[in-house]
Amino acid sequence: MKTNTSDQWPAFARLRRGRQVTGLRQTSARQAGGASHALPFGSSIVNRQSSIVNELAFTLIELLVVISIIAVLAALILPVAGQVKRQAILHNAQAEMSQIETALERYKSAYGFYPPSNTNNVLTNQLYFELVGTTNNAGEFQTLDGGAQIGIVNATSTFGVSGFMNCGKPGTDESSARAQDFLPDLKPNQIATLYTNGNDVAKILVVSVGGPDPAYQPLGSQDMNPWRYNSSNPTNNPGSYDLYVQLQIARKTYLICNWNKQVQINNPLP
Repeated sequence: MKTNTSDQWPAFARLRRGRQVTGLRQTSARQAGGASHALPFGSSIVNRQSSIVNELAFTLIELLVVISIIAVLAALILPVAGQVKRQAILHNAQAEMSQIETALERYKSAYGFYPPSNTNNVLTNQLYFELVGTTNNAGEFQTLDGGAQIGIVNATSTFGVSGFMNCGKPGTDESSARAQDFLPDLKPNQIATLYTNGNDVAKILVVSVGGPDPAYQPLGSQDMNPWRYNSSNPTNNPGSYDLYVQLQIARKTYLICNWNKQVQINNPLP
């Protein structure tokens, strides 16, 4: 059967046209798909960044809550920290008193009596020179630890004595009594220097923690808080000695003494 070429051409044209339209649709779809993918991707970045910003930000209420929590914690922690520090100060002072008590007992075992005290002023006593021991070289007393020296004039004016019992002389023979150091573990911050008109006149035993309040200055100098010692006429330990120190912490006074193991708060000095 013969086929008319005019009938075949329109059919072929229609097929070709259809393929072109299909190709255009696929191309448009791919372009549209690429555009559709690009927009959500760009949009997701913006949304993601916005989400991060929102997560890092705090509202005013949240800030107030955090500040309130910090204030409550500070109110709980600060008093506890102050109490811990106060107990540490008192413990150090008690440990130093025990150290001096041990030295005094060793002194008594060696000499049969406790060191003499300053009858004029318990604040400035010769306990350091007596417990550390001295040598007398022509009226100049040198401590065995090499930390201090004092002449007869200054010893008399400061302590009311012209010499020390725990004292040896250079060149003495073996039969003579030798001075002894009963406080070999004494630390530098347990010794203070007394000055008169800018001159070093004597050294005394002090508590290493100081006042510790800066305003508390028994001898008019900050951090110079001496051990009070009375063996000539003790009121709390008759026949023995009174040894004590007063501390001031946060406007309260704390008395550490050898006649009561409990720390006395706001008690008058003996």
